[in-house]
Amino acid sequence: MNFISGRLLARNTLFNLIGLGLPLVVAVVTIPFIIQGLGIERFGLLSLAWVVLGYFAIFDLGLGRATTKFVAEALGKGEEEQVPRVVWTAVTIQVLFGLLGAIVLASITPLLVERILNIPPALIKEAKDTFYLLSLSIPVILVSSSFRGVLEAAQRFDLVNIVRVPSSTLTFLLPLVGLFLGFNLPGIVALILVVRLAELAVYVVMSIRFAPRLKRYSGSFALFPRLFSFGGWVTVTSIVGPVLVYLDHFLIGSLLSIAAVAFYAAPYRIVMQLWIVSGSLSMALFPAFSALGATRKEILQKLYIRSIKYLLLTTGPLVLILVVFAGSILQLWLGPDFAQQSTLVLQILLLGALIGLLAPISGALIQGLGRPDILSKLYLLYLPLNIGLVWFLVQTMGIAGAALSFALRALIETVLLIIISSKLIHLPLSYLIKSLWQSVGILLALGVLLWWGASGINLFAVQGSFVIVVILLFVIFTWRYMLDETDKKVIASVAPRLLSFKRGQ
Repeated sequence: MNFISGRLLARNTLFNLIGLGLPLVVAVVTIPFIIQGLGIERFGLLSLAWVVLGYFAIFDLGLGRATTKFVAEALGKGEEEQVPRVVWTAVTIQVLFGLLGAIVLASITPLLVERILNIPPALIKEAKDTFYLLSLSIPVILVSSSFRGVLEAAQRFDLVNIVRVPSSTLTFLLPLVGLFLGFNLPGIVALILVVRLAELAVYVVMSIRFAPRLKRYSGSFALFPRLFSFGGWVTVTSIVGPVLVYLDHFLIGSLLSIAAVAFYAAPYRIVMQLWIVSGSLSMALFPAFSALGATRKEILQKLYIRSIKYLLLTTGPLVLILVVFAGSILQLWLGPDFAQQSTLVLQILLLGALIGLLAPISGALIQGLGRPDILSKLYLLYLPLNIGLVWFLVQTMGIAGAALSFALRALIETVLLIIISSKLIHLPLSYLIKSLWQSVGILLALGVLLWWGASGINLFAVQGSFVIVVILLFVIFTWRYMLDETDKKVIASVAPRLLSFKRGQ
């Protein structure tokens, strides 16, 4: 990975971090007020609504990802005239399957609300209305993914995030607006749906400005097999993946209570937001891995190793701090009830995330090399095992058991993906371990120091000072001894980009 490619990767990752990170800040601030306004059970219902909405994006058929890949290939070959055919074909199919998804969700809503989920009788009607409204948003979300794919293929992550930031931020602000206006939960969901429509409109306008040929419809069903050959396996992953990720929420709601969902969903959302770092990096890496292909193994190996190394050294300290101070964080953020019920849950989820954050890098590599089938087959292989594990642990350990199932799944998935990725690019595991053992070692030492400081110091102000000193020492040691000259050039390239972004340049 040379300096030029490093700067490009840093630029795209930075924009993605901003686009995903700013809504996180808003979420941290607003969620306590949303819980207070809606109540525990309605917040649990809202959390499940977000889960359902994300899961029914499976009707995308992987066409959003396929659009990015094939538009990027057309632009790289100088075949701009192919862009409208790719985009409009994907959009046409997404409209049809989006409508199908809306019908399916609307049809199963009574069963979901009355039989599957343990929803209090007083909330049944409100829950039904909420899910009916969610069904209307499915076509909108699917079509948005294709028009967003045009911008991603052109490496215009700056434009993508100009749209993403206000849309994602309003997802957390609008519940407060709705509560202020006296809306119930369906009214709040309706506000979010309006924002999603506006998001789609902006993506369409931006895509047409970038590729004016999109003004004329030129879809062709003859192109669908080519798109589906790549997107089909992505679809399987999209179907199975959310089951693996969100199965615990539904089993908690079914086996325990909606209130238990809330006590689990709050720390779970904290942990999921950590994926903005690996997600930002993997989004930027996907076109790079695709461009390098399977022929330039040495460059791929270096890029892959450095990406994992950067993730360990950047997200590792943050995760360890959150583990050590999980109880205090929940106490300050959501109050004593959540601190009592959710501290252990948060700590277990964070330990799983410490490993699981590496998985998206391997996933981007596998898909970039044109092997999305590997991810799908892997998910299908351990799906039955995971269902049994989650069921058993939730029944025996409650929400702490759900967190443990998450941590175990993250460990297994990450290890398997690293092994598979290494084989695809002919990277010996011994060489990978040798390249990363120092990073792992310094993180272990940091974790021991933080835990010792938190347990041995009672005053919060002194604890905070201790953490700052330890992190500064970690940064200095990492910069001097853990990074080579290429690493330092890549990291240094981020600062000017960040400053120019703040100045609006």
